Amino acid sequence: MNSDRKILYLQYTNPTAYPPLEHSSHILARRDWQVLFLGIGAQGEANNLLFATHPNIKLRLISACPPGWQQKLHYIQFCLWALWWCLVWQPKVVYASDLFSCPIALIATFIPGIAVIYHEHDTNTGQGDSLFIDLCLKARKWLTNHTKASILPNQQRLEHFIQETAVKSPTFCVWNCPTQKEVTLPRSSALSPDGRLKLLYHGSINSARLPLSILEAMALLGDRVELGIIGYETIGNDSYIQQLRAKAQQLGISEQIEFLGAMPRQEVLKRSQQYDLGLAFMPKVSDDVNLQYMIGASNKVFDYLSCGLALLVSDLPDWHSAYVEPGYGLACDPDDVNSIAAALRWYLEHPTQLRQMGELGRQRIAQEWNYERQFQPVLELISVSD
Repeated sequence: MNSDRKILYLQYTNPTAYPPLEHSSHILARRDWQVLFLGIGAQGEANNLLFATHPNIKLRLISACPPGWQQKLHYIQFCLWALWWCLVWQPKVVYASDLFSCPIALIATFIPGIAVIYHEHDTNTGQGDSLFIDLCLKARKWLTNHTKASILPNQQRLEHFIQETAVKSPTFCVWNCPTQKEVTLPRSSALSPDGRLKLLYHGSINSARLPLSILEAMALLGDRVELGIIGYETIGNDSYIQQLRAKAQQLGISEQIEFLGAMPRQEVLKRSQQYDLGLAFMPKVSDDVNLQYMIGASNKVFDYLSCGLALLVSDLPDWHSAYVEPGYGLACDPDDVNSIAAALRWYLEHPTQLRQMGELGRQRIAQEWNYERQFQPVLELISVSD
């Protein structure tokens, strides 16, 4: 086995919840890199998330641990376990991809022969929340002085990261796009035979991303709209599906909504082809930097487009310029039932234009918004020492 082609992905979370990790690892695996993932197992329906298999990719997870003093011991165990793999397996690159992996990755930079790449999917703004978070944030800042490169999925977040850490090594903005292989064939120009508009939502299920207002808007249109929901509840939102079910029953539209649960990515994309329109709502006001800057970071938008779905997005300036102005969908106010209903009604009345929007987006994914193209600069950097 060529030690110059070994990369260890490291994260104190479940790596299967992050499609960009799957994409980059497969790009490397196809170039004869040996890939090892170290992470934490998922809980609940998230266990249904799986990576596509490849003979050069191995996944090793330790079981998750609930919050509390036991989790602190669990984290120490994970650190020692990960460093043991760094010493024994001797990867050429350690690819750290969450805040909690930063202390381990920082130590790994002092192991001869190891280069570290840091990929920040979600920016943690919890400074002062705990001594542990503060330690990880300090490790993150120190790590940037020793990394081969740092990657973020959004340009504004990247600029904030550069200012906050004073990073000197190369930085890259890599959007969370699907791969070229995931782009489907063109769709037909008509809606389903029954003339219904079929909406799809996939991702973490919470009130910010899938507000109750979408159900109220559906109710205004009678039985002409259906909604499929793929995903699972996250911590702090463990009763939201129940709220959605109750609201649907109250509005008399329960039969128009299907809860499909969590499923592997390939199954998500296969199911997506049964729908017409993808929902991608962001709150109009938020203190969370991750929600403020989601252009490029939102997987679902690109996934919808790769399957030829048109979009319905929040009427925010950056979302409007990125997705509405180029002709991939419409925008609405996610807090305004009438605004959502008006957009859905337009799609019902213009099925040909709906398909044209989805096709324009599908072509953009195939030609430009794909992970092979997005990741190419990072691949070239990694390959310098290959």
